[in-house]
Amino acid sequence: MGSIRVCPEVPGSSKSSCPTPTASTSRTETVNGSHEFKISGYSLAKGMGIGKYVASDTFMVGGYSWAVYFYPDGKSPEDNAAYVSLFIALASEGADVRALFELTLVDQSGNGSHKVHSHFGRTLESGPYTLKYRGSMWGYKRFFKRNLLEASDYLKDDCLLVRCCVGVVKSHTEGPRSYKIHVSPSDLGQHFGKLLESGKGADVTFEVDGEAFSAHKVVLAARSPVFRAQLFGPLKDRNTQCIRIEDMEAPIFKVLLHFIYWDELPDMQELMGTESKWASTLVAQHLLAAADRYALERLRAICESKLCEGISINTVATTLALAEQHHCFQLKAVCLKFIAFPENLKAVMQTEGFEYLNESCPSVLTELLEYVARLGEHSITAASSGHRKEVVALADGCDSNGRRVKQRLH
Repeated sequence: MGSIRVCPEVPGSSKSSCPTPTASTSRTETVNGSHEFKISGYSLAKGMGIGKYVASDTFMVGGYSWAVYFYPDGKSPEDNAAYVSLFIALASEGADVRALFELTLVDQSGNGSHKVHSHFGRTLESGPYTLKYRGSMWGYKRFFKRNLLEASDYLKDDCLLVRCCVGVVKSHTEGPRSYKIHVSPSDLGQHFGKLLESGKGADVTFEVDGEAFSAHKVVLAARSPVFRAQLFGPLKDRNTQCIRIEDMEAPIFKVLLHFIYWDELPDMQELMGTESKWASTLVAQHLLAAADRYALERLRAICESKLCEGISINTVATTLALAEQHHCFQLKAVCLKFIAFPENLKAVMQTEGFEYLNESCPSVLTELLEYVARLGEHSITAASSGHRKEVVALADGCDSNGRRVKQRLH
C-alpha cells in the first residue's frame, strides 16, 4: 500500500497544503487451472491394498505441479477399506503454497448429478488451504463408500472420471502509471529473412542436389558454429565462394536456410503441397539430421518436438534410429516407451522402418528388449505385491510405518 503522510493545515484556510497523494493497490487473486483424470480398470485396481494409490499425470497451475491421487482401498487402515480416498497433491517443491481446490466425481449417466467438493464460490473461515511441502495434499479419506460407488452411475464401463480444479493464490501490487509507450515485438528475423529473399550482398553459393542457393557468410557464421568454422576458421574450405553440399536434398537445405535467417520454420503445408501428417514427419526427420550437422540447437529441439507429436506405428522405428544417431535422448525415450506397449510392439516390428532400425542401430534393439523386460517385471511385481510385505511411500509424505520420507513424483 502507499505511504501515509500527515499534512499540516494552512491557517485560515479549509484546504490542506498536502500535495496530491500517490496511490497503489494490492491485488490478491487466484490463478486457476483444471485437470481431468480417467481411472480405467477400476475392478483391477481394487484390492491393491490400503494406502496404495493410482496417480494422474502431473499438471501445471500457478507455476506449480499438481497431481490427483486415488486410493481404491482407502488411505487409512482404520477405515478397513470401506471407503475410497481422493486427494490433490503438490507435486513440485514449494513452501506455504496457498490454494483453493475442487474435486468432482463425474456422473457418467448424463444426469449431471456429480459429487462435488469445492472451495470455490464460498467463504472459507480460515482462508485458502496452505500446502507446506512437496507431497502435501488436500482431499478426503472417506470420499465415497466403496459399495455405494460400485453400484452408482459414477462407475461406467469399469471407469471413473475425476475432474479437479486448483486456484493458486497470488498477490501483486499495482502502482501509478503516468505514461505508457508501446514497444513493438522484435522483427529482426523479418529483416534477415527479407535479406535472404532479395539476395543483396550475398557472397557465398551452395550447390545442393543440382540447385543453387545464395547466402551471406556473416549471417551463417553468426547462427552456426559449423558454418563459422567452414567459412572463417583456420581450416576453412579453400573455395568459400561456392560450396557443394553432399547427402542433403535441396528442399531440406532450403528450409534450413529459411530457419537460419527467419528463426522459424516456413509453412510446411505450402512447402510440401499437402496437409499430410506423414509428409510433415518426413521433413522433420530429414531436418533433424541437418540441424545436428550444423549445430543448430533450437532447430534441433523444434524437430524433436514435432517428431514426438507425430509418432505413429509407421514412423516410430525410423524416428528412433534418428534419435539414436543424433543423440536425442528425450526423443529416444519416448520412442522406446511407445514401441514397448504390447499393442504397438508387434505392429511396429512389421514395418520397413523396423528393418532399417535393425540394420542401422542394432544396439537399440537390445535396449528395447531390456525396456520390454522391465515392463514385464513391473507387471509381475504388481500382481504379486499382495504376497509380501513392502514399505509403501504414501502421498502425504509418510511410509507405512509412519516415518517421514522425501516424495519423488514423476
